Amino acid sequence: MKLDPNAVQKKLFPATTMPDPAWWHTLWPHPEGVIRALGIRPGMTVVDLCCGDGYFTAPLAALVEGKVYAVDLDSAMLERARAEVERIDASVKQWICVDARDLSRLVPEAVDFVLIANTFHGIPDKTAMARGVRAVLKPGGRFGIVNWHQLPREQTVILGQPRGPKTEMRMSPEQVQDVVESVGFELEQFVQFPPFHYGAVFRRKEEKDA
Repeated sequence: MKLDPNAVQKKLFPATTMPDPAWWHTLWPHPEGVIRALGIRPGMTVVDLCCGDGYFTAPLAALVEGKVYAVDLDSAMLERARAEVERIDASVKQWICVDARDLSRLVPEAVDFVLIANTFHGIPDKTAMARGVRAVLKPGGRFGIVNWHQLPREQTVILGQPRGPKTEMRMSPEQVQDVVESVGFELEQFVQFPPFHYGAVFRRKEEKDA
């Protein structure tokens, strides 16, 4: 029996859906600036984890000249992301449509950076996900998480309507830090992305760092 990826996604990532493009563009008018602020640079090899419809994948692929692995559980979202990457005449190393909790098995090389934007709050087993990210990173590699601030949903209004995940799903920077550092990372920087987001960048720790 073949599983419906959309049904699986709803089970694994409850209350996590792609936003309407109009308000998403209003919130993130310059996605490349977000990527650069997190420390992603040309020449890096990057995993775009839970890439969705490619809003960040496309500028990321252009920045690193195609050295991107785009991972998502939803095949329809991957097709939309592929179309967006092609629209700007960029490329991606590999499109991977799977449950991404075992990245080291899915991605055929160690990478410099793993990015997950606007999805970490919806992952049921965040510790397992962070552990999987660590396994695919090069020594000293980075894990960047973009999250909504822990504000009541009714306060995160865009184009006249409350947007984003449910209030109870939102995570403070400290909550994210507790989860990710517990599996062998150390916080490198927090970045503010007004009006409603922050970025947390963690470096993979090695035994010599202990």
